[in-house]
Amino acid sequence: MAEKTEPAAAAASRLAGEMEVEAYRRLFPLAFLERHLGESVRPDARRLSEARPTTVALGAVSSAHGSALVRLGDTAMLASVKLEVMSPPAESSDEGSVAVEFHMPPICSPLVRPGRPADVAPVISKALEDVLMSSGMLNLKELCLISGKASWLAYLDIYCLNADGSLFDAALISAVAAFTHLEIPLVSVGDDGRVFTVGGNEGKTKFELVNREKRKLTLGDIPFSLTCALHKDSILADPTSEEESIIETYVTVVVDSSDRIVSIQKLGGTVTSMTAVKECISLAKERRRKLREILIDSVEVMEVDQTE
Repeated sequence: MAEKTEPAAAAASRLAGEMEVEAYRRLFPLAFLERHLGESVRPDARRLSEARPTTVALGAVSSAHGSALVRLGDTAMLASVKLEVMSPPAESSDEGSVAVEFHMPPICSPLVRPGRPADVAPVISKALEDVLMSSGMLNLKELCLISGKASWLAYLDIYCLNADGSLFDAALISAVAAFTHLEIPLVSVGDDGRVFTVGGNEGKTKFELVNREKRKLTLGDIPFSLTCALHKDSILADPTSEEESIIETYVTVVVDSSDRIVSIQKLGGTVTSMTAVKECISLAKERRRKLREILIDSVEVMEVDQTE
């Protein structure tokens, strides 16, 4: 009997211990975090400078011209690009346009209420648009169809499916991946002068095409970002939503594929030392190399799937 009851007693003791730890975590979140940081480890067992596992799946939305599903730990983003023909403005008659919208539906977080848009959504939308345009990744002249008459308007919509921290980082890699997957469709000009898209092999022979082949965009220097949470002497790369709710100071560094700094943004907290900022930049450059490898691997996987 003793042999049978001993494991049960041990399990009960272990369960009670886990409940005590969880209660301490909820009642004293800052003390709980600092206890881990004192041992150079985080509550999820990561090293301070370690980002969460990241995956990229291209072509997640079949109805879009380009799309990607990105997972950064438990944070999940779905990005899609839809192209529409528009008349370009007079001041940029040989260029297309890009419209960016970041969405946070109520399913992504208990903090987002139905009928009330998340305050952070328009902020992330603007930040994404600024980075995509200032980085030089997109050449808007490639979105021109007929100079002064027709060009592409690329609608980039990013949906946060689950919000568990580092939302901008996950949104940016999903946007980059969607444009990497983007394929510009064939178009033709009708008798009335209107430009329309052409689908299928029959369309290739039936209509006179403006662009002879479907093609990919030629992407320039691709931006990648890393957000770091700063607490006392500790720098935590890629914070979770739990860590973000405790720590007040964040630095987001965006670097391009040539390791040039695109932007540095600091949110909240007190004055940050230059030493800490330099460390964040160094971590961002290291993260950029890993994200680039993940993106290249996702392209190779897509190409293999298409040949099978």
